[in-house]
Amino acid sequence: MVTFGPGGNSESWGKNSFPDDLPAYLDALGLNGYEIECGRGVRISQAAYERLPKLAEDNGIFLTLHSPYYISLSGTDEQTRLKSVDYIMEAMRAADALGAKKVVVHSGSCAKISRETAVEYAKDTISRALKRMREENIKARFCPETMGKINQLGTLEEVVELCTLDESMLPCVDFGHLNARTLGGIKTREDYEKMLDIIENKLGHERLSNMHVHFSKIEYTSGGEKRHLTFSDSEYGPEYEPLMELFAAKKLSASVICESAGTQAEDAAVMKKHYESCL
Repeated sequence: MVTFGPGGNSESWGKNSFPDDLPAYLDALGLNGYEIECGRGVRISQAAYERLPKLAEDNGIFLTLHSPYYISLSGTDEQTRLKSVDYIMEAMRAADALGAKKVVVHSGSCAKISRETAVEYAKDTISRALKRMREENIKARFCPETMGKINQLGTLEEVVELCTLDESMLPCVDFGHLNARTLGGIKTREDYEKMLDIIENKLGHERLSNMHVHFSKIEYTSGGEKRHLTFSDSEYGPEYEPLMELFAAKKLSASVICESAGTQAEDAAVMKKHYESCL
């Protein structure tokens, strides 16, 4: 079964207390997933470390974690990449302590180098992180993310290629990002099916089934991603319905996190309802 939840807290979270009020808040919306947002750094309260793992386990909440945005897998400076390994490990240790199963990592930039060179730099950075993860017996799975700007590393093909490094890795497929970087290229069920086939053909069915997914509508310009929107937007895509229909038809077990701007929990609930109607 697919799990659904928000990336961080919607505006409707209000004055709720984290983590104690999270189960009731998610349950009221029918949700069973949550992504801990560490984009600006791994700053997690002691209360979260002490109480969130049991709260999540007792209430069937599938936890994931987004690592810091400043991680640079493909930076041209080697010291910057080595420092990024430290940042990755900080996120991985936090994920394991919190009970999060997957850690999302931005794939990097290729503005000043070729895409091929950027992929090789990223592979080297990830390999170093994986070695340390094994040494520390980290259980969370490394999930490189597809990116929304054209000059960023992170096409679907590039992310899938990064995931060939180790069978423990899973792609984080952000369909809003992919739609933005292709200037609205996701329009039909067939468009989604082609992307799922790329993942399965290269990584196998188990990793397709268990991939991590980000979803939101995103405004874009000629350079790709501009800003996240909500499901109420009618100008920009992509539409979630065909993807949910494919998830149901293929019996996948993906974790889906909605990243709408301020309505991520509510929009995640809309996706979940449509998915369940397709089963």
